[in-house]
Amino acid sequence: MKEKKKEFNENKITGFFDKDTELRGELSFKGAFRIDGYFNGKINSDSMLIIGDRGKVEAEVKVGYIIINGEVRGTIQAQEKVEISSHGRVFGNVIAPKLVVEEGAYLEATCQTTEKISFSGPQKKEESGSPS
Repeated sequence: MKEKKKEFNENKITGFFDKDTELRGELSFKGAFRIDGYFNGKINSDSMLIIGDRGKVEAEVKVGYIIINGEVRGTIQAQEKVEISSHGRVFGNVIAPKLVVEEGAYLEATCQTTEKISFSGPQKKEESGSPS
């Protein structure tokens, strides 16, 4: 069988909550998820998150890829890319291999572009090769 490459397609949304929805807590999902309402808490996924124009998120966000058209306050960590559209607003910290900020976007954050990051959990320390 042919192995499928991981692709982010914002046209294939598997989860969504609308502008009149308000949630607090922990959110995890597979596939693309769109937020047009208000969310406060933690978001964990290796998939794509889209914050709609009316979306407002106050959270610790760890995702594969994020597109921000609304507002995010908190720490954003992305395995692939953070994309802030011309209407997007970000306050806090951004850590990702790629950061795209369109003209007109508002960014008040500490930004760090780094190698690909993984959310697989705590890493074990490797022991040194020298004898004790």
